[in-house]
Amino acid sequence: MKSLVIVESPAKAKTIGKYLGKDFTVKASVGHIMDLPKSKLGVDIEKNFEPSYIQIKGKAKVVNELKSAAKKADRILIATDPDREGEAIAAHVAQVVSKTARTEEVYRVLFNEITKKAILKAIEQPGKIDTNKVDAQQARRILDRLVGYQISPILWKKVRRGLSAGRVQSVALRIICEREEEIKAFIPEEFWSLTALLAGKLPPQFEAKLLKKDEEKLRVKNNDEVQAILAGLKDAAYTVSKVEKKERRRNPVPPFTTSKLQQEGGRKLGFTSRRTMAVAQGLYEGVDLGKEGAVGLITYMRTDSTRVGAEAQQEARELIAAKFGKEYVPAEPPVYKSAKSAQEAHEAIRPTAAMREPDAIKQYLEPDQYKLYKLIWNRFVASQMNPAIIDQTSVDIKASAYTFRASGSVVKFPGFMAVYMEERSEDQAPSEEDNGEAVLPPLNEGDALSLIKLDPKQHFTQPPPRFSEALLVKTLEEKGIGRPSTYAAIISTIQDRDYVNKLENKFHPTELGVLVNGLLVLHFPDILNVTFTARMEEELDKIEEGQMPWALAVKDFYEPFSKDLAAAMAEMKDFKAEQTPTDINCDKCGKPMIIKWGRNGQFLACSGYPDCKNTKPFVRTENGGVEAAPEETTSELCPKCGSGMVVKRGRFGKFLACSRYPECNHTQGMSTGVLCPEDGGMIVERRSRFGKMFYSCANYPNCKFAVWYKPVPRPCPQCGAPFLTEKYSKKTGPYIACYKKECGYKEGPAPDADAPVPPKEPAE
Repeated sequence: MKSLVIVESPAKAKTIGKYLGKDFTVKASVGHIMDLPKSKLGVDIEKNFEPSYIQIKGKAKVVNELKSAAKKADRILIATDPDREGEAIAAHVAQVVSKTARTEEVYRVLFNEITKKAILKAIEQPGKIDTNKVDAQQARRILDRLVGYQISPILWKKVRRGLSAGRVQSVALRIICEREEEIKAFIPEEFWSLTALLAGKLPPQFEAKLLKKDEEKLRVKNNDEVQAILAGLKDAAYTVSKVEKKERRRNPVPPFTTSKLQQEGGRKLGFTSRRTMAVAQGLYEGVDLGKEGAVGLITYMRTDSTRVGAEAQQEARELIAAKFGKEYVPAEPPVYKSAKSAQEAHEAIRPTAAMREPDAIKQYLEPDQYKLYKLIWNRFVASQMNPAIIDQTSVDIKASAYTFRASGSVVKFPGFMAVYMEERSEDQAPSEEDNGEAVLPPLNEGDALSLIKLDPKQHFTQPPPRFSEALLVKTLEEKGIGRPSTYAAIISTIQDRDYVNKLENKFHPTELGVLVNGLLVLHFPDILNVTFTARMEEELDKIEEGQMPWALAVKDFYEPFSKDLAAAMAEMKDFKAEQTPTDINCDKCGKPMIIKWGRNGQFLACSGYPDCKNTKPFVRTENGGVEAAPEETTSELCPKCGSGMVVKRGRFGKFLACSRYPECNHTQGMSTGVLCPEDGGMIVERRSRFGKMFYSCANYPNCKFAVWYKPVPRPCPQCGAPFLTEKYSKKTGPYIACYKKECGYKEGPAPDADAPVPPKEPAE
């Protein structure tokens, strides 16, 4: 019997093909072959939202190959990914190939990992296409099309061309804009801490923090209060009043779901969500391991489940016993609770073979593949290990009416911590276990202590943090917005539309993003409502479970949406046509300047456009008027024409531009004050195509010298290199090092403690 196996990607086809014999032909659809048309809505609202799918432009060759292969097959097995998107691709592929196939035997094959055993087992147990999953994907596609294709034209008309709205994308933008409003409205509050450095009978000295007065917890608000406390502690005797020792068990975290993988990929590796998912896709589809050939290294990377198969657990237990010792293996394999919406037929993201250790295959992996595979391997192995045991000691010290507390913890048994520790989220408060491994001397109740010094410190409350990619993914998942498999695309879209800028790994809404968000919140309150959007996701889950017809879910959404749409078309303010006159005259042609909206927000433009294209930034005065923003001049000279360079502001912050623009259009990054060691040109700031900051010679492309790290204008004291660089280590924080790797000179800390963590190699 001749069988045709159809998958999505050529890489997946290559890996699967090596597991099957000569009676199998493996072909790739290269993603979707059918979709809604780009040129029109493609949904018949009057006919129960019937979609009009067409063959995707450029897919004719692929479709013809699939049809041709289907003519020669006695059996067709569609093995696309085991999720809604994969099911929809399978349905469209089946629809196309069945027209020319010589057989009616079209089956659906499901597997969560691309290994020989999993593939052969799946082919032995073929099933049918899950129409409920197809309906759920179709409902999501239609909902997104209705929102995108009907709101976006209004934004094009009222604000500017190229803008877009989305059912999930716009909610993500709202979350970022609302956080920015919180930050702007935040009023810092002063508070003080008081730390006592004490000594017992035996070393070491240790620190204790002021906790309470009498039995009431203290919050010291200002310097007057702290001075009153210091006066009350004058000549006080310090005595140990309570010693409490506890043995705490710290449990391992579950293996990765899609969302957690994106979060930890961002925190630990500095990867964007898109980069994490792209690398994971390659690990799933197969990597050539030399003599072993192409092997799928991880299970399917789009999953909400934390379930692990019994066979994989047993393999992990054997590995842990051999590598770490039997005391690290729990009595029973751990079971982790998955999200309510998770499909338990799927597994968590894990290595397909725990025995395949990262360092053993490092030579076959790209740097990004190795980093991500190691992260997945470490997390999975740790999830199958015993908890860590931590001895925690808490000591209360009485001094007059005040109580100080000293805490210390010692890892008694590392357990899973020998392999993996989850990074703390930016919005996560420190726990009691985060005291580090502070060592306390032997102390007993009643012991008298000597005061070495009292150290009062002033602090201010901090606003909530701006969103990093990891924190935004975490927030979207917690609120039930979208699906983790879509987060990478959502985050890319809001940046591509210039709604947000990513500066130092944090999202800042642009003026345009704030404007668009305000318009959408005002005119489409349901779509921009977090609860409403989360409820739509729940309805998509119901469709997949066969509990709700897809057309009913779309209808329930569209009826109120259509009313908002009609009102927005009539009532939304037309910013595109709005041109606010000013009293400022153009310094090039003398005509009045007007305020217009552009790519980066409002700006001054000459009313004589297109004859005069002069533009300027502006600032608002205290009395509500406007004036041209003063141009920031520099001592730099334009390398093209020799004129002075001025500071401008663009999408990614400040840059230098020739003062003779537009006659001379030369631009370059901000100068670092450091000269290039290769040709003597100035080293300037630049950004890679992924938005990462790096530093290179201003004479590019004639000189291609570049470094990722910010130059420090100081020669290396070890090798004499002309400058040092600011670097960052997750363990020790910022430090300064020679830009030459072979030198190895290091010192710390760097002046800028908030320097972003860059990738390893300069972009081309």
